[in-house]
Amino acid sequence: MNQIIQEYGIFLLEAMGQTLLLALLGLFFGCIIGVFFGLLSVVDNKVCNVISLIYVNIIRGVPMIVLAFFIYLGIPYAVNNSEWFKGILSEPLVFTALTAGSICLSLNCGAYMAEIIRAGIEAIDPGQMEAARSLGLPYWKSMFRVVLPQAIKNMIPSIVNQFIITLKDTSILSVIGFPELVNKAQNVISITFKSFQVWIIVGIMYLIIILALQFVAKMLERRLNRGRRHSH
Repeated sequence: MNQIIQEYGIFLLEAMGQTLLLALLGLFFGCIIGVFFGLLSVVDNKVCNVISLIYVNIIRGVPMIVLAFFIYLGIPYAVNNSEWFKGILSEPLVFTALTAGSICLSLNCGAYMAEIIRAGIEAIDPGQMEAARSLGLPYWKSMFRVVLPQAIKNMIPSIVNQFIITLKDTSILSVIGFPELVNKAQNVISITFKSFQVWIIVGIMYLIIILALQFVAKMLERRLNRGRRHSH
């Protein structure tokens, strides 16, 4: 095992960096998508509620490996074989593994973030919105300036937990060739033929990152709980 660490440690650390990059991109764009569909789910409009419900149910209902192949192979195939798109595109559409992986993770993360946002907003006392509206603020200003900031503060531990889930989900994207940790580990195994040792190293690397993130989530949760007790 020491020999593998000495020879391929840097190689695997670089792959871990790619994994973290992909997870951060997925979480960042997933948060944006989640806020959008989370807000659609709480507004007093049936059409918006249904749109949010359809998106969340479809994305959460489709296995991520299927979603990854659909984005990486299916969409370019459909676009490149469409007569309408042929007249628009100067060259065939091709997604890099990073682009396809980021889109896949963002959509998947966004569906779960939408539910976190919805639950966070619904946990805020409705009187906060009513008070803001009584001061003359329109609905969306009241939402973004009064309700949403309070909701996001309460959702921080859940968002950190979602980042952990997204980080673990990156391993699925090895199927489309993205150079994340699992993909690179398979390359090392093909050279060394020492799968047991390599997977132990990879497992430890994931464990260190995830335990650190769990510690951050618990620390934030304790701090938020302490802040709530002081406010009361």
